[in-house]
Amino acid sequence: MKILGIESSCDDTSVAIVNSEKRILSNERVSQDNVHQFYNGVVPELAARNHAFYIEKITQKALKNAKLTLNDVDGVAATAGPGLVGGLLVGLSFAKTIAQVKQIPFIAVNHLAGHALTVRLTDNIEFPYLLLLISGGHSSFYYMRSITNCIYLGGTLDDAVGEAFDKIGKALGLKFPGGPEIEKKALRGNEDAFIFPKPLVDKVSTNLNLSFSGLKSHITKLINSESNNLLSKNYIEDMAASFQKTIAEILINKIEKAIIYCDNKFPNYSNVVISGGVASNLYLRRKFIKAIIDKKKEPFIPPAKLCTDNGAMIAWAGYEKYKYGISSPLNFKALPRWPLEKEYFYE
Repeated sequence: MKILGIESSCDDTSVAIVNSEKRILSNERVSQDNVHQFYNGVVPELAARNHAFYIEKITQKALKNAKLTLNDVDGVAATAGPGLVGGLLVGLSFAKTIAQVKQIPFIAVNHLAGHALTVRLTDNIEFPYLLLLISGGHSSFYYMRSITNCIYLGGTLDDAVGEAFDKIGKALGLKFPGGPEIEKKALRGNEDAFIFPKPLVDKVSTNLNLSFSGLKSHITKLINSESNNLLSKNYIEDMAASFQKTIAEILINKIEKAIIYCDNKFPNYSNVVISGGVASNLYLRRKFIKAIIDKKKEPFIPPAKLCTDNGAMIAWAGYEKYKYGISSPLNFKALPRWPLEKEYFYE
């Protein structure tokens, strides 16, 4: 079975084709970074307009690279939420049209489910597993029991970790998106140059919530206090490295608590998965893997290119849903807010 997946929830237009044997036949993506960097953030109207401009072209490219036509596709999946409603509508409308014309199943996919299930495409792991999903808009812990059973364990009370990376990057004068730029600058910085607060790390062991707003505000205020805000190269690199180290320490503290919590409540699991765009950060990946192994668990992180938003994860999540017997009506609406645990998962 071949599933075409469409991702358009934010500022990347991506179309992929994945088959039921876990082969990614094509996975094409168009970034809008060059459009939104002038605004130091994603402009929803511009994002939707660019999705509409690129979606047919990139679908044709995905089909060509997979050496297929639409007649060879057995189902079409599209992100229905959460995300920017304009972009979601573009992807959904396009997917529904294909499904209706070709008379094939349409599957509405939760963007978070795409991230949550990618590891089952790349590493073939079984349920259950502990999941930390970290991206530009989400930072949450889940216990994944099965396709139909997901338990929310805790998450950010304010900003997502990816948003914090981007905002600190902006304060340092780095180009958008700030996350990858901070990772580059941090390679040459002293991670012990600054000591930053770590919100919520001293809370009780069962508290798996996160908070990054205060840390972001603290660092932004510190940067803005510099004389004339003329930041030296060394200052930027040291600040980036120290911030990245702080984020690692916060998340590792919570991962360790999450493992202990799940060991007590769900003793029959052995795998810990980290997914989402922030998981593409190589420094964080190394730290996470070590911390998870130290806790006697097996770490799994999808390849970096499949951590960021992509059509392959949507295609695979669509296949998982369809295989379980779930498809969607053509009047399925875009859902700007759609918690993972309230999707087709339930406790």
